Amino acid sequence: MPLPPLVRQLVEAKLDKYCEQKIPPHARDKIKLIYKFRGNTVTLVETRPYFKDDSIWTERGFAQLRYDPDDNTWALYWADRNRRWHLYDFVEPTRELDTILAALDNDKTGIFWG
Repeated sequence: MPLPPLVRQLVEAKLDKYCEQKIPPHARDKIKLIYKFRGNTVTLVETRPYFKDDSIWTERGFAQLRYDPDDNTWALYWADRNRRWHLYDFVEPTRELDTILAALDNDKTGIFWG
C-alpha cells in the first residue's frame, strides 16, 4: 500500500533537504544520497561511482523509514551485510519524521554512517 499523498509530499520535502545537506557540494561528484519509495517504506540509498568504471554508479541501501498507517508512526531500520533489514532499537517508532532523521544523524553505533 503506498503512502498517503500528503504524507509522501511531506517525506519528499524533508528528505530532499536532508539528502542535500548531508553531502557537501564539493563531494557530490563522488557520492550522492538519494531515497526510493516502495509502498509504505522509504529507503535511503548511498550511490558512488564503481571503482573499476566511474561512469557506472553503484547503490547501497543503508536505512529504511517504515510508515505504519494504523497509528501514523515511523520506524527506523538498518541493513546488515546480507541486506536484511532490522529494527534500529535506539529510537522508538514515532509520528515525527524529524525524530527518526535525528536518530539517524546521532547514531553512535556506526550502523548507518560507519
